[in-house]
Amino acid sequence: MFKRSFRSQEAGSSSSHRVDKSSRLKKRDAQKLAKLQRSFTEESLASAAKKSLAPSPIVTLTVGREGRLFAAHEDVLRQSPFFDQAVNNSLYNGQPQTNKRISLPDEEPEVFSAVLEYLYKGDYYPRLIHNKHRNSWELEDSSSALTPVLNQQSTHISPVPGTPRGGGGRATAVEPTIFMSEEGTHLLRDTVVYCAADRYGLEELKRLALRKQGLQSGIDVATILRSATYAYAHTPDSDSRLRAHYLALIIRCRKTFKRSGTMQAEMERGGSKLFFDLFVAMCNHLDDVVDATNARTPRTV
Repeated sequence: MFKRSFRSQEAGSSSSHRVDKSSRLKKRDAQKLAKLQRSFTEESLASAAKKSLAPSPIVTLTVGREGRLFAAHEDVLRQSPFFDQAVNNSLYNGQPQTNKRISLPDEEPEVFSAVLEYLYKGDYYPRLIHNKHRNSWELEDSSSALTPVLNQQSTHISPVPGTPRGGGGRATAVEPTIFMSEEGTHLLRDTVVYCAADRYGLEELKRLALRKQGLQSGIDVATILRSATYAYAHTPDSDSRLRAHYLALIIRCRKTFKRSGTMQAEMERGGSKLFFDLFVAMCNHLDDVVDATNARTPRTV
């Protein structure tokens, strides 16, 4: 009996020893695994840091008929679907990967400069600035004096409809037009930037350009009509935002446009979808006015 109890005690101590050893092995394996995971994590972080510190390749761009040179980082250009594709394939014109070059012979250098500035900074000059005191959006370097709403005896429109609520619409000291050599005339800068943003697939830039155009003022009728025609020629029918902006502007300031000899000449020359859309928009506007008047007038039999 004594021997049996002794043996049972010996077996119990042996089994507890095996349990302790197994737990120690598991703990040691867990520590090794954790150490291995940390080493992998550190290696991956170091690799990622090296990649982030590695400079992005420089792409050379030749812009316009005169071939003005621009340089931009590849990762900056890749924000645009157009340039992302250009970086990947045919627009390198067979150049080696260490000498990447994109040619844009039909682009206006000043317009591309605005696009490139947006890609780097998220805006282009003149920048959009929020006036906290007025709770309104304004253009950089704008004058402090408010522009009159509309002088019916003038051929200048001021301000352009589309100003964000809460103010704005101030006269700007920055020239709102740029000379387009392809067109041989001056056009509204924000309209041209909008059309360029459409070509390059930059939706946020399109919204920014449209908002800025709503803050421009003191624009003559001829420039507005030329810019509207340009907008129709360089935007797809599926994109109606910029077109609707011009239609609303002409309808709102219809008295000024009615007196304009430029408007008459453009309509007589025809050949633009702008004037058909304008006719439809004015008919719809007239229908809305008639419906609103009838709603306020008692019906008679």
